[in-house]
Amino acid sequence: MIEVRDLVVSYGTATALDRLTLTVGRGEMVALLGPNGAGKSTLADTLAGLLRPAAGTVRVDGRLALIPEGRQLFPDLSVADNLALGGWRSGQRDPSFVYELLPRLAELSSRRAGVLSGGEQQMVAFGRAMMSRPDVLVVDELSLGLAPNVTADLAAHLAGLNRSHGLTVLLIEQNARLAFELCRRAYVLESGRLVTEGPCDELAGDPRVASAYLGGAIT
Repeated sequence: MIEVRDLVVSYGTATALDRLTLTVGRGEMVALLGPNGAGKSTLADTLAGLLRPAAGTVRVDGRLALIPEGRQLFPDLSVADNLALGGWRSGQRDPSFVYELLPRLAELSSRRAGVLSGGEQQMVAFGRAMMSRPDVLVVDELSLGLAPNVTADLAAHLAGLNRSHGLTVLLIEQNARLAFELCRRAYVLESGRLVTEGPCDELAGDPRVASAYLGGAIT
């Protein structure tokens, strides 16, 4: 569903992604790990068509939706209006599907997005992305700024959509433990370059990955 080959993305003279290659197959959940400034959000924006590659190729089969880092909601609009904007290009304006997935949003539908808690705002961002009925979902920092129980709840929704709807997911995360629990494969990006990849259980036992992202190997 996602195929990236030798991708180069630059900001002026600075190279943010340097010959990056990765794939995400249909129905897979794949993680992309890396520290701040590694280029993870640059990849997300490139997949969404917000940035143009300097070189290389990007191919996405099907409709892609992005849950951006920091949520980027319209704070003065209601939850219902934020959701409606998510379905603007697809013509999907009825949020019933999203309310079935995330019943809490139905309760919050008339409230302004800007007054919600961080977890509720992330739920709105999740629902807004799902309004387009995507085939591929790119999630940029699902856990950012959220309490562990809120993150666990959102992660459960994400895993459920993957199982029940075959949703293909690229999960961009700094929380390696969360990523490894949800995904079978992962890529590790540093300074715009891919440094390692493989099954999550193998990466969790890699001393370099465990030391950098896990504080020691998972046992």
